[in-house]
Amino acid sequence: MAPFRNSRAAALPAKLSRSWLLASAADEANFAPALASEADSVVFDMEDAVPAPGKAEARERVVEALSTGMTAWVRVNGIETDYWADDLAALSKAPGLRGVMLAMTEKPEQVTHTAMRLQAGTPVLALVESALGIENATAIASAPGTFRLAFGVGDFRRDTGASDEPMALAYARSKLVVASRVGQLPGPIDGPTVGALGEKLLDACKVTQSMGMTGKLCLMPEAADFINQGLSPSESEITWAHELLEAHAAGAVVGDGSYLPRLARAQKISSLADSYGLWNA
Repeated sequence: MAPFRNSRAAALPAKLSRSWLLASAADEANFAPALASEADSVVFDMEDAVPAPGKAEARERVVEALSTGMTAWVRVNGIETDYWADDLAALSKAPGLRGVMLAMTEKPEQVTHTAMRLQAGTPVLALVESALGIENATAIASAPGTFRLAFGVGDFRRDTGASDEPMALAYARSKLVVASRVGQLPGPIDGPTVGALGEKLLDACKVTQSMGMTGKLCLMPEAADFINQGLSPSESEITWAHELLEAHAAGAVVGDGSYLPRLARAQKISSLADSYGLWNA
Protein backbone atom coordinates (compact mmCIF):
# COMPACT_ATOMS: atom_id res chain seq x y z
CA MET A 1 0.00 0.00 0.00
CA ALA A 2 1.30 3.46 -0.88
CA PRO A 3 1.81 5.80 2.07
CA PHE A 4 -1.13 8.07 2.84
CA ARG A 5 0.94 11.15 3.60
CA ASN A 6 2.98 13.35 1.32
CA SER A 7 6.50 12.47 2.54
CA ARG A 8 7.88 16.01 2.21
CA ALA A 9 5.04 17.48 4.24
CA ALA A 10 5.14 14.70 6.81
CA ALA A 11 8.77 15.51 7.59
CA LEU A 12 8.13 19.22 8.18
CA PRO A 13 7.60 20.29 11.82
CA ALA A 14 4.12 21.69 12.42
CA LYS A 15 5.63 24.86 13.89
CA LEU A 16 6.86 25.63 10.34
CA SER A 17 3.71 24.54 8.49
CA ARG A 18 2.56 27.17 6.00
CA SER A 19 -0.53 25.54 4.47
CA TRP A 20 -3.17 24.03 6.78
CA LEU A 21 -5.75 22.11 4.77
CA LEU A 22 -9.19 21.49 6.30
CA ALA A 23 -10.62 18.19 5.06
CA SER A 24 -14.31 17.67 5.82
CA ALA A 25 -15.03 14.68 8.02
CA ALA A 26 -18.51 14.43 6.50
CA ASP A 27 -17.06 11.94 3.99
CA GLU A 28 -14.00 9.73 4.48
CA ALA A 29 -13.26 10.07 0.76
CA ASN A 30 -11.88 13.54 1.56
CA PHE A 31 -9.07 12.20 3.73
CA ALA A 32 -6.66 10.44 1.37
CA PRO A 33 -6.52 13.23 -1.28
CA ALA A 34 -5.86 15.78 1.47
CA LEU A 35 -3.03 13.72 2.94
CA ALA A 36 -1.47 13.18 -0.49
CA SER A 37 -1.62 16.90 -1.31
CA GLU A 38 1.12 19.50 -0.88
CA ALA A 39 -0.46 20.78 2.34
CA ASP A 40 2.14 21.06 5.10
CA SER A 41 -0.48 20.07 7.68
CA VAL A 42 -3.87 18.39 7.20
CA VAL A 43 -6.80 18.92 9.57
CA PHE A 44 -9.77 16.55 9.55
CA ASP A 45 -12.67 18.91 10.22
CA MET A 46 -15.42 17.71 12.58
CA GLU A 47 -16.74 21.20 13.28
CA ASP A 48 -18.01 23.64 10.61
CA ALA A 49 -17.82 21.01 7.87
CA VAL A 50 -20.25 18.65 9.60
CA PRO A 51 -23.94 19.41 10.34
CA ALA A 52 -25.21 18.54 13.82
CA PRO A 53 -26.97 15.29 12.84
CA GLY A 54 -23.73 13.91 11.41
CA LYS A 55 -21.35 14.74 14.26
CA ALA A 56 -21.25 11.26 15.84
CA GLU A 57 -20.68 9.52 12.50
CA ALA A 58 -17.95 12.02 11.56
CA ARG A 59 -16.20 11.37 14.86
CA GLU A 60 -16.28 7.63 14.23
CA ARG A 61 -14.83 7.90 10.73
CA VAL A 62 -12.04 10.21 11.94
CA VAL A 63 -11.05 7.83 14.74
CA GLU A 64 -11.18 4.91 12.31
CA ALA A 65 -8.91 6.75 9.85
CA LEU A 66 -6.44 7.69 12.60
CA SER A 67 -6.41 4.09 13.83
CA THR A 68 -5.70 2.52 10.44
CA GLY A 69 -2.57 4.28 9.23
CA MET A 70 -3.57 7.90 8.63
CA THR A 71 -2.06 10.77 10.63
CA ALA A 72 -3.62 14.23 10.85
CA TRP A 73 -4.70 17.10 13.02
CA VAL A 74 -8.40 17.28 13.89
CA ARG A 75 -10.62 20.31 14.33
CA VAL A 76 -12.85 19.57 17.30
CA ASN A 77 -16.03 21.33 18.29
CA GLY A 78 -15.90 24.24 20.72
CA ILE A 79 -15.86 23.69 24.46
CA GLU A 80 -19.33 25.24 24.84
CA THR A 81 -20.93 22.64 22.55
CA ASP A 82 -22.41 19.26 23.39
CA TYR A 83 -19.79 17.53 21.23
CA TRP A 84 -16.49 18.73 22.73
CA ALA A 85 -16.15 16.14 25.51
CA ASP A 86 -17.08 13.22 23.24
CA ASP A 87 -14.68 14.47 20.55
CA LEU A 88 -11.76 14.49 22.98
CA ALA A 89 -12.64 11.20 24.63
CA ALA A 90 -12.61 9.48 21.24
CA LEU A 91 -9.46 11.20 19.95
CA SER A 92 -7.46 10.54 23.11
CA LYS A 93 -7.17 6.92 21.98
CA ALA A 94 -6.41 7.58 18.29
CA PRO A 95 -2.78 6.66 17.48
CA GLY A 96 -2.59 8.84 14.35
CA LEU A 97 -3.62 12.11 16.05
CA ARG A 98 -0.98 14.82 15.48
CA GLY A 99 -2.84 17.49 17.44
CA VAL A 100 -6.20 19.21 17.73
CA MET A 101 -7.52 22.54 16.52
CA LEU A 102 -9.95 23.90 19.10
CA ALA A 103 -12.79 25.82 17.46
CA MET A 104 -14.16 29.03 19.01
CA THR A 105 -11.33 29.51 21.52
CA GLU A 106 -12.14 32.54 23.67
CA LYS A 107 -10.38 31.93 27.01
CA PRO A 108 -7.02 30.44 28.02
CA GLU A 109 -8.52 27.80 30.28
CA GLN A 110 -10.40 26.34 27.29
CA VAL A 111 -7.08 25.31 25.75
CA THR A 112 -5.76 23.91 29.00
CA HIS A 113 -8.92 21.89 29.67
CA THR A 114 -8.72 20.51 26.14
CA ALA A 115 -5.07 19.52 26.51
CA MET A 116 -5.80 17.78 29.82
CA ARG A 117 -8.26 15.41 28.12
CA LEU A 118 -5.75 14.26 25.52
CA GLN A 119 -2.58 12.19 25.68
CA ALA A 120 0.19 14.14 27.42
CA GLY A 121 2.05 16.37 25.00
CA THR A 122 -0.67 16.51 22.35
CA PRO A 123 -0.49 20.05 20.87
CA VAL A 124 -3.57 22.25 20.82
CA LEU A 125 -3.97 24.85 18.10
CA ALA A 126 -6.29 27.60 19.33
CA LEU A 127 -8.66 28.84 16.62
CA VAL A 128 -9.65 32.38 17.60
CA GLU A 129 -12.92 33.43 15.93
CA SER A 130 -14.55 36.18 17.96
CA ALA A 131 -13.98 39.64 19.40
CA LEU A 132 -13.62 38.14 22.88
CA GLY A 133 -11.06 35.65 21.62
CA ILE A 134 -9.02 38.38 19.95
CA GLU A 135 -9.01 40.50 23.10
CA ASN A 136 -7.89 37.45 25.14
CA ALA A 137 -5.31 36.36 22.56
CA THR A 138 -2.28 37.15 24.72
CA ALA A 139 -3.60 35.06 27.60
CA ILE A 140 -4.59 32.25 25.21
CA ALA A 141 -1.11 32.24 23.66
CA SER A 142 0.46 31.91 27.11
CA ALA A 143 -1.88 29.16 28.34
CA PRO A 144 -0.46 25.71 29.14
CA GLY A 145 -1.07 23.49 26.11
CA THR A 146 -1.28 26.19 23.43
CA PHE A 147 0.88 25.25 20.44
CA ARG A 148 -0.06 27.96 17.94
CA LEU A 149 -2.86 30.47 17.23
CA ALA A 150 -5.09 30.54 14.14
CA PHE A 151 -7.55 33.17 12.90
CA GLY A 152 -11.13 32.16 12.14
CA VAL A 153 -11.86 35.00 9.73
CA GLY A 154 -15.42 34.06 8.75
CA ASP A 155 -16.81 33.78 12.26
CA PHE A 156 -14.87 36.85 13.40
CA ARG A 157 -16.43 38.88 10.59
CA ARG A 158 -19.89 37.63 11.53
CA ASP A 159 -19.25 38.48 15.16
CA THR A 160 -17.98 42.00 14.50
CA GLY A 161 -19.50 43.03 11.17
CA ALA A 162 -16.03 43.66 9.72
CA SER A 163 -15.44 43.35 5.97
CA ASP A 164 -12.77 41.16 4.41
CA GLU A 165 -10.63 44.18 3.50
CA PRO A 166 -7.09 43.90 4.93
CA MET A 167 -7.45 47.17 6.84
CA ALA A 168 -10.65 46.00 8.52
CA LEU A 169 -8.92 42.85 9.79
CA ALA A 170 -5.52 44.41 10.54
CA TYR A 171 -6.11 44.86 14.27
CA ALA A 172 -7.18 41.24 14.77
CA ARG A 173 -4.25 39.88 12.76
CA SER A 174 -1.78 42.12 14.57
CA LYS A 175 -3.18 41.09 17.93
CA LEU A 176 -2.58 37.41 17.10
CA VAL A 177 0.95 38.16 15.88
CA VAL A 178 1.91 40.12 18.99
CA ALA A 179 0.22 37.57 21.29
CA SER A 180 2.12 34.73 19.62
CA ARG A 181 5.40 36.53 20.14
CA VAL A 182 4.61 37.24 23.80
CA GLY A 183 3.64 33.59 24.31
CA GLN A 184 6.82 32.42 22.53
CA LEU A 185 4.77 30.53 19.94
CA PRO A 186 5.41 30.08 16.20
CA GLY A 187 3.79 32.70 13.98
CA PRO A 188 -0.02 32.54 13.82
CA ILE A 189 -2.06 30.98 11.02
CA ASP A 190 -4.28 33.24 8.93
CA GLY A 191 -7.81 32.33 7.88
CA PRO A 192 -8.70 30.96 4.45
CA THR A 193 -9.32 33.02 1.33
CA VAL A 194 -12.33 31.00 0.22
CA GLY A 195 -12.38 29.96 -3.42
CA ALA A 196 -9.10 31.69 -4.30
CA LEU A 197 -6.31 30.12 -6.33
CA GLY A 198 -3.44 31.45 -8.45
CA GLU A 199 -2.59 35.14 -8.30
CA LYS A 200 -5.57 35.97 -6.09
CA LEU A 201 -4.36 33.54 -3.44
CA LEU A 202 -0.76 34.69 -3.79
CA ASP A 203 -1.94 38.28 -3.26
CA ALA A 204 -3.80 37.17 -0.13
CA CYS A 205 -0.61 35.50 1.11
CA LYS A 206 1.22 38.81 0.71
CA VAL A 207 -1.24 40.32 3.20
CA THR A 208 -0.77 37.35 5.54
CA GLN A 209 3.02 37.60 5.37
CA SER A 210 3.09 41.39 5.68
CA MET A 211 1.17 41.16 8.96
CA GLY A 212 3.74 38.74 10.42
CA MET A 213 1.62 35.59 10.11
CA THR A 214 3.41 32.46 8.92
CA GLY A 215 0.62 30.04 7.99
CA LYS A 216 -2.76 30.04 6.26
CA LEU A 217 -5.82 27.81 6.33
CA CYS A 218 -7.29 26.48 3.09
CA LEU A 219 -10.27 24.39 2.05
CA MET A 220 -9.05 22.98 -1.28
CA PRO A 221 -6.03 20.68 -1.78
CA GLU A 222 -4.97 22.64 -4.85
CA ALA A 223 -4.63 25.80 -2.75
CA ALA A 224 -1.81 24.36 -0.64
CA ASP A 225 0.93 24.75 -3.23
CA PHE A 226 0.11 28.45 -3.76
CA ILE A 227 0.17 29.07 0.00
CA ASN A 228 3.50 27.27 0.36
CA GLN A 229 4.90 29.46 -2.39
CA GLY A 230 3.38 32.65 -1.04
CA LEU A 231 4.57 32.14 2.54
CA SER A 232 8.12 31.00 1.73
CA PRO A 233 11.20 33.20 1.31
CA SER A 234 11.40 34.46 -2.27
CA GLU A 235 14.21 33.55 -4.65
CA SER A 236 15.69 37.04 -4.30
CA GLU A 237 15.58 36.83 -0.49
CA ILE A 238 17.32 33.46 -0.53
CA THR A 239 20.03 34.80 -2.87
CA TRP A 240 20.54 37.86 -0.65
CA ALA A 241 20.78 35.69 2.47
CA HIS A 242 23.22 33.30 0.83
CA GLU A 243 25.49 36.14 -0.30
CA LEU A 244 25.46 37.88 3.08
CA LEU A 245 26.18 34.66 4.97
CA GLU A 246 29.02 33.77 2.59
CA ALA A 247 30.55 37.22 3.06
CA HIS A 248 30.17 36.93 6.84
CA ALA A 249 31.84 33.52 6.86
CA ALA A 250 34.70 35.00 4.84
CA GLY A 251 35.28 37.62 7.52
CA ALA A 252 33.23 40.60 6.38
CA VAL A 253 33.58 43.52 8.77
CA VAL A 254 30.52 44.79 10.64
CA GLY A 255 29.74 48.09 8.94
CA ASP A 256 26.99 49.73 10.99
CA GLY A 257 24.31 49.17 13.58
CA SER A 258 22.02 47.46 11.08
CA TYR A 259 24.47 44.65 10.31
CA LEU A 260 23.61 42.27 13.13
CA PRO A 261 19.81 42.51 12.53
CA ARG A 262 20.44 41.87 8.81
CA LEU A 263 22.66 38.91 9.67
CA ALA A 264 19.93 37.47 11.93
CA ARG A 265 17.37 37.88 9.14
CA ALA A 266 19.69 36.16 6.66
CA GLN A 267 20.19 33.26 9.06
CA LYS A 268 16.43 32.91 9.51
CA ILE A 269 15.82 32.94 5.74
CA SER A 270 18.58 30.37 5.26
CA SER A 271 17.09 28.11 7.92
CA LEU A 272 13.61 28.33 6.38
CA ALA A 273 15.01 27.67 2.90
CA ASP A 274 16.63 24.51 4.25
CA SER A 275 13.46 23.39 6.01
CA TYR A 276 11.29 23.98 2.96
CA GLY A 277 13.81 22.52 0.51
CA LEU A 278 14.06 25.75 -1.49
CA TRP A 279 17.77 25.99 -2.30
CA ASN A 280 17.38 24.03 -5.52
CA ALA A 281 13.75 24.90 -6.21
